[in-house]
Amino acid sequence: MTVELVYETHSITEDNESGIATGWLPGRLSARGREVAAELGRRRRDDGLAAVFTSDLRRAEETTRIAFGETAIPVYRDQRLRECDYGDLNGCPVSRLAAVRAKHIDQPFPGGQSYRQVIDATRGFLHDLADSWEGRRVLIIAHSANRWALQVLLGGARIEDLVDAPFQWQPGWTYTFTGRSLSR
Repeated sequence: MTVELVYETHSITEDNESGIATGWLPGRLSARGREVAAELGRRRRDDGLAAVFTSDLRRAEETTRIAFGETAIPVYRDQRLRECDYGDLNGCPVSRLAAVRAKHIDQPFPGGQSYRQVIDATRGFLHDLADSWEGRRVLIIAHSANRWALQVLLGGARIEDLVDAPFQWQPGWTYTFTGRSLSR
């Protein structure tokens, strides 16, 4: 049996619009972000979802609440779905973060974590998901580092190739996996 996982990024934040790398700060959706979150709900509510899993950071929770708050789809918050903790760089300009991102694949950001640690947390989350949600379709709402982790763990990508690649938004990414496909 397999799990079908649909991944969506949290909606547009005030920080996104201002060029700020939020990291583990809570963030807040912008007016446009609230509209996009509502569109997400309209697009996914009747998509056969058994559950929605979301990061516990405010911007992901706000996206989830707007998109699925008035549905019967169960929502679960999980800290393992947080963005990378940029430590001392949480809240810095994106340009400053982008200049050093590749240096923190294995070495944690000062006061924070590495991208490899995000991949490990995501792997643990996926193992639990595979054990409990076999044969079902679930949605994750999280952050860019989690999307990279899914691309590494389920798509065979290398994190070294992802951290500096331009972001290409799309209306969700779909993965099918079993717990066995996560063994590495």
